[in-house]
Amino acid sequence: MHFPITGTLINTATVIAGGAIGVFLGNRLPEKMRQTVLSGIGLMTLVLGMTMAIQTKNALIPLFSILLGGIVGEALRIEDGLERLGRWFETKLGRQLQAAAGEQSGRATITQGFITASLVFCVGPMTILGSIQDGLMGDFTLLTIKATLDGFTGMALAASLGAGVILSALTVFGFQGVLSLLALFAGATLGGVTRETLWVVEMTATGGVVILSIGFLLLDLKRIRVANLLPAVFVAPALVLALGQLGL
Repeated sequence: MHFPITGTLINTATVIAGGAIGVFLGNRLPEKMRQTVLSGIGLMTLVLGMTMAIQTKNALIPLFSILLGGIVGEALRIEDGLERLGRWFETKLGRQLQAAAGEQSGRATITQGFITASLVFCVGPMTILGSIQDGLMGDFTLLTIKATLDGFTGMALAASLGAGVILSALTVFGFQGVLSLLALFAGATLGGVTRETLWVVEMTATGGVVILSIGFLLLDLKRIRVANLLPAVFVAPALVLALGQLGL
């Protein structure tokens, strides 16, 4: 049996390293350097998404998964909900903590950095898809790419929000670790799950389409409501299993 949280450990380490470097460098990290690195990560994200997407055995499965998942996501307004959650943490809770801290502004800054970075690192398709892949199949490629992105993002956040960003590594470790362990448990319950299992293949291919949209965002090519496409990842295996029951 593979170690199910390898990707999470890598991600945790890069958040710590990126946050520490950001605290040390402050605002001395050149903006052009950050933009160039993020663009490179965006290009590799596109490559990874395409590689995942072309694994499909039946292009209609990812197609209908994206369509149905997008409809569900828009109906549930997942993206709007996540944005509201982020604003709530960053404004209302941040102000409450700052008021409670009184003159201890350093503690409030650490708390704000911790909350903000935790949301940035843990809310998104890469977190869910990567953790599922790591736990289910032992494939931590996606989490490694996310870890690289989080490392550089952590530098930028820590340069402005301080050492609290480093503490968000605890959130990354706990949240992604739990997701990976749940995926591992689900795979063990279903039995005989491998990379070649049809529903896994189609879930991976559908996830690749979602990952492509993240690449577009990183490259400022197209603003896509990525979070509203997340249900597609769960629609894909459901479609495969339903078609299997129908003998199709």
